[in-house]
Amino acid sequence: MKEDEYFTINKSSKGVYKEKGSKFIAHAIPVENEEEIKEKIEEIKNQYHDARHHCYAYQTGIQQPNFRMNDDGEPSSTAGKPIYGQIQSYNITNVLIVVVRYFGGIKLGTSGLIRAYKTAAEEALKKNRIIKKTITRKLRIEFEYGAMNEVMKLLHELNIEPKDKEFTDKCVFIFDVRKSLTDNTISRFKLIKNLKAEETGN
Repeated sequence: MKEDEYFTINKSSKGVYKEKGSKFIAHAIPVENEEEIKEKIEEIKNQYHDARHHCYAYQTGIQQPNFRMNDDGEPSSTAGKPIYGQIQSYNITNVLIVVVRYFGGIKLGTSGLIRAYKTAAEEALKKNRIIKKTITRKLRIEFEYGAMNEVMKLLHELNIEPKDKEFTDKCVFIFDVRKSLTDNTISRFKLIKNLKAEETGN
């Protein structure tokens, strides 16, 4: 796995597990950041407002992943940890799994809870599709009209399709490049006379 590649899920999916009257409903959701994670957790809490527990685990990022587990009132490490274990097992990131529990009146014990939360999370992931994604950077180049042929030739050679183009007194192209190729791409474009190339956040 390269430093700018990662595996994640391509959509939201749901899995259900039942044990001794208790019902565990798992939702696996693709996410990008903590703000989105908070929104999704609140949505599920509102949707299942009458449930006793809303346990979850999530992970975002690649090189230094950000992750968290929450047992939401269940005995320590019986819910969030087995849910997170499935995220690790599938080797995915940028994913949130929330498992909602409706208590059935019979206690399951520590091992029973761990199995239930693990299985519910697994059922949700089984109904999804794991996809590989690439991290990209946005580049901006600015050049004279006379360099258009050189620029177009290099774009074709690098298999790059500009997302935005501006034509005023100069030409400006904005496009995405794979993170690991960013420095080399900028260097290639800077070989063109009077062309400015830079990474941009806009």
